[in-house]
Amino acid sequence: MRLLFIEDDAMISDSVAKGLQPDGFSVDTVDDGAAGLLALKNHRYDLLLLDLGLPRMDGLAVLSALRQRGEKIPVLILTARDAVADRVKGLNAGADDYLVKPFDLQELTARIHALLRRQAGRADALIRHGAIELNATTHAVRVDGAAVSLSAREFTLLHALLERPGAVLSVPQLEEKLYGWHDEVGSNTVEVHIHALRKKLGAARIKNVRGVGYMMASAA
Repeated sequence: MRLLFIEDDAMISDSVAKGLQPDGFSVDTVDDGAAGLLALKNHRYDLLLLDLGLPRMDGLAVLSALRQRGEKIPVLILTARDAVADRVKGLNAGADDYLVKPFDLQELTARIHALLRRQAGRADALIRHGAIELNATTHAVRVDGAAVSLSAREFTLLHALLERPGAVLSVPQLEEKLYGWHDEVGSNTVEVHIHALRKKLGAARIKNVRGVGYMMASAA
């Protein structure tokens, strides 16, 4: 899952980005509102973490512009503004959730998972596809009831494929799920992880649509 964090305090943005990595999140960071809005226009993200007190363009203006152009990305405001009026303004402007600084990283992670479940139309963290079960919160994966151990990036790829089981995802789309701006991407990295997933899950469960990308095979 790829997130964008618009935050002008480098210490906070760096610590959050590093803290979310073990949960399979790749986090890009920018330090002003205008740059954040541009990043959202040019890249595909699963969720936006948004500070309010930003230079050049404040968080509420970013949020309003984002919603006015029809983008439905989940937005979680992270701010030191704890007044009820500020929360109401943020939620009325189109935010999906609001967390006051300082916050606990575990609570932030839980709220991110909850927003992603809501966006996907699921009530819980469990995704089932035939014999495969994936828990987006605990990162547990089972096939035919048996636990399967996946690396963080293997899990991210499987999660992306299971969220859209009838769709073919291209290699660039899958790379966007795996890597942030500053990550070095090998020429065949996605293919290597897909090969590893097939060995662990069963080769027939992930289909290669030649020249297009990858998709989950039918759950039947």
